[in-house]
Amino acid sequence: MILAELNVWHSRPAVPTRRVALGDDRLNFDPTPGPGGLLLAAVVAIHAQQLDGDGNADLSDLLNLLEMGSRVPQPRLRHRLQQDLIGLTRSTHRLVSLPDGDISLDVAPSDSPEPHVLAALYRAGQEPSLERRSLFTLLRSARRWRGQNNRDLFRYLTGESSEVPWKGNQIVDPVGWALEVLGFPAQPATHLPDSRLVRRRFRRMLRRAHPDHGGAVVEAGSRIEALTAARNILLDRRSA
Repeated sequence: MILAELNVWHSRPAVPTRRVALGDDRLNFDPTPGPGGLLLAAVVAIHAQQLDGDGNADLSDLLNLLEMGSRVPQPRLRHRLQQDLIGLTRSTHRLVSLPDGDISLDVAPSDSPEPHVLAALYRAGQEPSLERRSLFTLLRSARRWRGQNNRDLFRYLTGESSEVPWKGNQIVDPVGWALEVLGFPAQPATHLPDSRLVRRRFRRMLRRAHPDHGGAVVEAGSRIEALTAARNILLDRRSA
């Protein structure tokens, strides 16, 4: 069964112009990040590690612009985003549920990583602000992946050390995950802690997590990013 599908339209290898476009997709982000978010993250993880220094610098800037919902000047990663699909070829990436309950990643072969990274980021950038923030937390984590094995990639994206609201192959409610990370008791979305309490708790736990204040050096970066993501999720829900 297909859990998620992303269609990337891009220039053919022999064509001198570099274009990318989004087509129809099957991406479920509910609850955020959902199987759709996992597929986007996997595409970014596999292809972003192939970018050169200039590409990585442009990628950092693009992540910030899309997460904030800002206008994105073109081109990015030497590819221009367009609306029509004329003259472009399609590559399809899928996340599939196997009969034994396992998850399989079917990534289309490619001669160039840029259009696939761009398509994943542009698609995540189309989501509303709250969902978009959670998706980009996952995509930033995916960008740090260095490996080849898809099973290891899934463990990386869904593992307990990740700063995104996943646990194993089960999608966890992001608000419940954020409350747990910041040490708040489980509570309904209508009775979340106020923004001042969230910020105070975040600052206190951030100090404890930092190696300069006695926090463990191992995975300190992931722990700090988890705290930051949890704070953002709760503050976004309070302002929604």
